[in-house]
Amino acid sequence: MQFFKFTNIDFIRNRRKFFVIFGLLFLWSTCVIVRRGGSNYGIDFTGGILMHISFQNKVDLRDLRIALEESGMNSFELQSSNNIIIIRAKKSVNFQEKLKNSIQNFVQSMFPNNLVKIERIEYVGPAVSEYLSRQAIYGFLFAFLGMIAYITFRFKSSFWGIAAILGVIHDVVVTFGFVVLLGKEVNITVVAALLTIAGYSINDTIVLFNRIKENLKLALSQNFAVLVNRSINDVLARTIVTSITVFIVACSLFFFGGEVLHTFAYVMVIGTVLGVFSTIFVCAPLIYELEIKRNKRLKKNTCKTK
Repeated sequence: MQFFKFTNIDFIRNRRKFFVIFGLLFLWSTCVIVRRGGSNYGIDFTGGILMHISFQNKVDLRDLRIALEESGMNSFELQSSNNIIIIRAKKSVNFQEKLKNSIQNFVQSMFPNNLVKIERIEYVGPAVSEYLSRQAIYGFLFAFLGMIAYITFRFKSSFWGIAAILGVIHDVVVTFGFVVLLGKEVNITVVAALLTIAGYSINDTIVLFNRIKENLKLALSQNFAVLVNRSINDVLARTIVTSITVFIVACSLFFFGGEVLHTFAYVMVIGTVLGVFSTIFVCAPLIYELEIKRNKRLKKNTCKTK
């Protein structure tokens, strides 16, 4: 099935407009992150409280979540195992010395016919959160360096690697800006989603770059702008159909995946759209811009030597 046949859109002619949109989105996202004073980090990065609660009878997690929110706990995660519920809450929660009794009494009042008992409570120190923060930063750095190295080796040009990474950085930063804008909690799951977006974006970009390289071998004398436009149009149907498929899955998780997967799906929805934009409208036109400037410099140097 083909949704797009023989498209002939001139992406190169309007490249500077796309570059402006690219820059404005990046600037907007940076301003949002700075103005909000960073993001709403979860227990993975701030430390907090880990609590095991047992119930005599099985409890619906949605009911327990509502009960805890009414008690004043507004930043927490829930996990269940039989009749044991694990609560992970940020250290900013306003339950210090009386935390155990306060939660037990309140939860018991919400479930009067179900005996509640707090099995254990412990505190997650800042050392663990600092370690996870460093690991997250290292993860992004090594991912970006690995991508640059692979693309440079694969296409024998550092320009191609730089163009691809600029697109990935744009997707990650702008997506993170949308996360901060809505005040969503940033935890290890969000970091995993951002890395997934980076991988998805670079995959699309490599497919397009590979088509440009193939067309270069087949038509060496063809104008480079025409060749890049042709390459983008060649993979346009594949890129859009693949992205729509991922987008539908992400939307399904967003609306029906529950509270645990909500932020992950939100990141995937935003990142999927941005990944298509950066691949088609930014990375390939940026390759054209860089290659044209490099050729001009080579011609000038050649003329000078003569």
